[in-house]
Amino acid sequence: MDAKLYLVPTPIGNLEDITLRAIRVLKEVDLILAEDTRTSGKLLKHFEIATHMQSHHMHNEHKMVTTIVQRIKNGESVALITDAGTPAISDPGFLLSRACVENDVEIECLPGATAFVPALVNSGLPNDKFVFEGFLPVKKGRQTRLKFLAEETRTMIFYESPHKLLKTLTNFAAYFGEDHLISVSRELTKLYEETKRGTVKELIEYFTAKVPKGEFVIIVGGKNSK
Repeated sequence: MDAKLYLVPTPIGNLEDITLRAIRVLKEVDLILAEDTRTSGKLLKHFEIATHMQSHHMHNEHKMVTTIVQRIKNGESVALITDAGTPAISDPGFLLSRACVENDVEIECLPGATAFVPALVNSGLPNDKFVFEGFLPVKKGRQTRLKFLAEETRTMIFYESPHKLLKTLTNFAAYFGEDHLISVSRELTKLYEETKRGTVKELIEYFTAKVPKGEFVIIVGGKNSK
């Protein structure tokens, strides 16, 4: 393998969604950086990948960046994976990628699974133009961000955890309006995959009656969208 950083998407649920190319790269690189070695260990075992793995997550990536860049410069090939989906999309990966660019280290990003793409396409909301917001600020800056997004005309994409889903939907009702159209997808590609579409009010009622479980992607129509 060429000495470079390989950003390798992993399945967001269904293991069949990994590509043949991703499996080959993970088998052939010198080192795999994994967000959680326990989670990734199950994936590697399933596909009989024996490459050495090292932990690389939000709590240690700042300290590791310089060392990893130097290892690649010294001739090693390194793959970065996260627990699910494409690295750097609401996951570790940006800091290392930026450091590689700044140090003239080549990067190769493989195509693959990303949760927001099927959620967006499934939503039935306009997808010719969209903006990815990821997770909203938990406290500081949350209201300011929502007030700004209330004027957004493009379709918006958010990630949310189950215990914060109703709070976020309630915020949407306040800033976007109860009758605003949205789509909520959970557990994409998994056994209990579900997508519910309707107004903000209808989705609040649905998830008040049914306890939210799983990881959520929320698609919100832009201002004046139909």
